[in-house]
Amino acid sequence: MTNLDILYEDNHLVVVNKAAGTLVQGDKTGDIPLNELVKSYIKKKYNKPGEVFLGTVHRLDRPTSGIVLFARTSKALARMNELFKIKDIQKTYWAVTEKPPKSTKGLLVDFLLKNEKQNKSYVKPNNNNGAKKAELTYELIGKGNNYSYIQVKPATGRHHQIRVQLSSMGCIIKGDLKYGAKRSNKDGSIHLHARKLEFIHPVKKEPISIIAPPPNEVLWNEFLKISN
Repeated sequence: MTNLDILYEDNHLVVVNKAAGTLVQGDKTGDIPLNELVKSYIKKKYNKPGEVFLGTVHRLDRPTSGIVLFARTSKALARMNELFKIKDIQKTYWAVTEKPPKSTKGLLVDFLLKNEKQNKSYVKPNNNNGAKKAELTYELIGKGNNYSYIQVKPATGRHHQIRVQLSSMGCIIKGDLKYGAKRSNKDGSIHLHARKLEFIHPVKKEPISIIAPPPNEVLWNEFLKISN
C-alpha cells in the first residue's frame, strides 16, 4: 500500500494531500489513480469485505499538489456535491509565478472556453460559443529573487481556471508549459498547490478547516516562510 498523506478522516469523509503527478481518477494512461489508492487504504485499514464505496467530490490537475476530498458514503457525497454546487466551500490555492501581478491584490473575471482536444482552456471576450464565467481573487504574498508567491481563492471551478487566469494577467505558474512557462519542472509538476479547504461538515454540521503542507522543496519552503 502506497503511503498516503491523510489530512482528515472520519466515517463520512477522507481528505488526502495529493502529490504532484498523481492522477485523481483513472484515465487512458492506465496509471493507478488516487481514488483507487484511497479505496485500498480504507479496505485494508477497516478490513472491509467486497467493494469499498468512495465518491470523488472534486479533482485536481495531475501536475498540481494539495487537498483532494473524497466521500465515504453516498449521503456525504450528495451533500458535498451540493456544497460545491452552491459554492458554500472555500478553497485557497498557492501559486509560484514567473512574474508578480501589477496590483498586489484583485479580482479576476474571465470567460473560459475549454478545448477538449488540447485539454486546454482559453480566455474569450464574452460567453459566446459556450465560454463559461470564471472568477477568482488573488493576493501577492511576497516576492523572491526570481519568483512571486500568490494566494488564490477561486469562486468558480472551471477547467484549468487558476492556471489560465493567472497566465492571462502575465503571472505564469512556474513549470506550467501548457500556459506559457519558460521551462518545465524536472518532476513534471507545476507550482500550484491546493492549500486550504473550509466547509461545514455534511453530517456533523460543524466547521472544518483543512490545510495541506506544500511539497518539501526550496520555493515552497520559501512560500511557507513568508506566509507565516
